[in-house]
Amino acid sequence: MNVTLRNSRIKLPLGKMFWREVGKGPILIFLHGTWKEGSQWLPLIEHLHENYHCFAPDLLGFGDSEKPKAHYSIQLEVEFLSQYLDALRLSEVYLIAHSLGAWVAVTYALKNIERVKGIVLFAPEGVETEKPPQNLQWMRWLVTRPPIAYTILRSLLPLARLLKLHQGIEKSLDKREKLLASPTACQLLFQRRAVEIKAELIESSLDALIVPMLIIQGKNDTPDAIDKAKIYGKKVPKSQLVLIDKIGDDLLDELPNLVAKHIDDFIKSHQSQV
Repeated sequence: MNVTLRNSRIKLPLGKMFWREVGKGPILIFLHGTWKEGSQWLPLIEHLHENYHCFAPDLLGFGDSEKPKAHYSIQLEVEFLSQYLDALRLSEVYLIAHSLGAWVAVTYALKNIERVKGIVLFAPEGVETEKPPQNLQWMRWLVTRPPIAYTILRSLLPLARLLKLHQGIEKSLDKREKLLASPTACQLLFQRRAVEIKAELIESSLDALIVPMLIIQGKNDTPDAIDKAKIYGKKVPKSQLVLIDKIGDDLLDELPNLVAKHIDDFIKSHQSQV
């Protein structure tokens, strides 16, 4: 990235937050995805910073923000975001958010509708589809505590290698290692009681979200991701769903210039209506 960012930290009641900042103009708050951190947005910010004031924080427990020993929840992340925006006196913001960050962004907007001018989402979480992904329960089992799945897989691995049936087990163990590299994400998605996760889902509240929303979704993403994007597009009154051909979950990395144009057009179109 050829843009000089300002890296900053601030001590908040819930912990220290780290963020990247650049540009001038309307305020864009970028909230990273489930297995990411704020640096996820740098390719996109490179295309937007000349016309917008961009903030890309790391959520609580992610990246370079503080990682307190806490019971993580979407509400906790929303409170952390709220403390951050209050501390910097940022109001009338646009929220740009991916997957888990989208869940946080929309939950925040539902509670602070007067402070949000618009929302742009990518592969949003926070709603349930009719057919949950088949590997969801498997991923939950891989990272559960105590590590029953890990113990079983490790004990089977020597025999599996002798029988040349080890590839599947090794793939699962590698997947577990990658998941556990983001312990806060694991806790939020897999290591809480199902009833607690379900209580934070927001589908039933989406019709009350009256701010403009743009959902940008790659057509080659997983069926689950596309279905969730369509739920937002159907439920939010002022929403627009844009499906991008021949691209999947790497949309932000592969087409940042196209994504930036969609965001710029979205913001300018709604500014002209004010």
